[in-house]
Amino acid sequence: MVRYIKNIFYVLQIFNKREITLNNRTLSRARPCNAQLTNVTNYSDLICKVTKEHTLYNSVNELSSGPRLHQNHFTVMSHTMESTEMTRVSAVNTSNTSVNSTTDELKETCKRKSEEKEDPEKSSRGKRRRGGGKKQLRTGERYIPPPQKRNPGVSFSKEHFDETTYYFEGGLRKVRPYYFDFKTYCKGRWIGKTLLEVFSSEFRAEPLEYYVMASKLGRIRLNETPMDDLSVTLRNNDFLRNTVHRHEPPVVGRPLEILEDNGEVLVVDKPASMPVHPCGRFRHNTVIFILGKERGICGLHTVHRLDRLTSGVLLFARTLEVSQKLDVLVRDRQLEKEYVCRVEGEFPEGEIICEEPILVVSFKVGLCRVHPKGKDCRTVFQRLSWNGHSSVVRCLPLTGRTHQIRVHLQFLGYPILNDPVYGSSAWGPQRAKGGLMGMSDDELLKAILEEHRLKESLHLLDIPDEVLVQVSNVQTDAQTPQPELLPRVCNSVSSDCTRSDVEQSVNQVHSSPALPGAVPGPTDENDDQTESTESSHLAATNTKDPLCSECKIVRPDPTEKELIMYLHALRYKGPDFEYSTRLPDWAKDEWIED
Repeated sequence: MVRYIKNIFYVLQIFNKREITLNNRTLSRARPCNAQLTNVTNYSDLICKVTKEHTLYNSVNELSSGPRLHQNHFTVMSHTMESTEMTRVSAVNTSNTSVNSTTDELKETCKRKSEEKEDPEKSSRGKRRRGGGKKQLRTGERYIPPPQKRNPGVSFSKEHFDETTYYFEGGLRKVRPYYFDFKTYCKGRWIGKTLLEVFSSEFRAEPLEYYVMASKLGRIRLNETPMDDLSVTLRNNDFLRNTVHRHEPPVVGRPLEILEDNGEVLVVDKPASMPVHPCGRFRHNTVIFILGKERGICGLHTVHRLDRLTSGVLLFARTLEVSQKLDVLVRDRQLEKEYVCRVEGEFPEGEIICEEPILVVSFKVGLCRVHPKGKDCRTVFQRLSWNGHSSVVRCLPLTGRTHQIRVHLQFLGYPILNDPVYGSSAWGPQRAKGGLMGMSDDELLKAILEEHRLKESLHLLDIPDEVLVQVSNVQTDAQTPQPELLPRVCNSVSSDCTRSDVEQSVNQVHSSPALPGAVPGPTDENDDQTESTESSHLAATNTKDPLCSECKIVRPDPTEKELIMYLHALRYKGPDFEYSTRLPDWAKDEWIED
């Protein structure tokens, strides 16, 4: 108790000064203290004269902490006291009764004030707690639920793997079409626009007629409510769900070979043609999903990635701790990577080093080229064999830029033999040898798309449908829809679909319940909000969907040769491990091109 009294005296003393020196720092007093000291002879006989209705304290517990009390900001609370009231406290030589009563009063006062702060709803001046009550809506106003908490990371489980099944045909692994929910919160640039305007400007993979009919079938939901009126104006935190009939491109039917699984790392020999993880049009035909569906392996951490058309050694970490250790090795460049490829022409003998900087032309499309403003990188090449037409080259990338090996080989004038992008004639007669191109980046991108469109090989490019339509100008730029557009669109769609088709589609989409589960999606770099997608397992079926454009198209299957690029990750070596695969057939000396 004596320490309480001493600290009260200490606080009152320093607060009657203009400046306070604390830990060699001079602090200015914000406001005068209303408590003054009168004749004080010793700590045991302290008389406080209160001239106004204020008592200075934080809590009784903090009074015992000495200097800590004035290191934080003080709270001045009203306390009804008579202006002439005198309080005399004897802390040492008087009875403990008076000391205890004074302490009890301080504690009771602090407790009462603390309860008032913690329960503002009981106070007339207290603010309403967040979420304490539902907002009163005006007439015609929509209720928008608060945004849900996002999943902290990507994690696929059995409910995602069971969305559909595989089947094999002509040496290819195929996925049965299935219904899938794309989900996203309203982006900042969408606020104030109607659903019809958003679909017409940002989701041009399908015509407007498709979205109008999809809304009539209940496939477009806003805040989990089916929307049959696309003239609704979007607001912040609106949650949009679009159910689509999804088709995935086929991949090579060769099984995944596991090279190592020791509880810490999982190493596989990835076949060409399949992505590492879901992206673009691929979901089930990816390494992550194939391992989960066929081997029951999930919860893997990606250490590095390989291009979809590249084959070879691929590492996954089994635990977060191992993943972090491998990430450090990657950042510190302690991983030695060795690739082999087959290039056009006779590659020079000896060791060839390329240190040209690489610039990303398009992040969405994944197109790069040599440019002075690019990032520094370094690749070492060495010829292994030459058969009179093409050369097998050993590649050691000392940095890890996107498409580094492919871009550097193109710059040297020896592109990979069947590279659908960097071996394309769209780069010009010299195919950008020496960095000479003679066109802008936009012109280059359009030229590559046009070349593959004429060859009917757009499936070899990892380009989202929306970007493909936007860049290649297949459709004209969408204009802001006029008010009379909606009924015209509805009539156009209704004439193409019979009533039986509509009823069959509705029954098919809602034939099985949606499974929960969220998968973080890509982030829009030019937006302040994050787009996310979630899966909803509705039905995997071979029947055609009346709204699905893919169901109306008969596409020829790609050949296995078209799905393979002659680039292979042969070996990965760290300080205490090394994993390697066999040489692919096309890298052997006796290989002859068909």
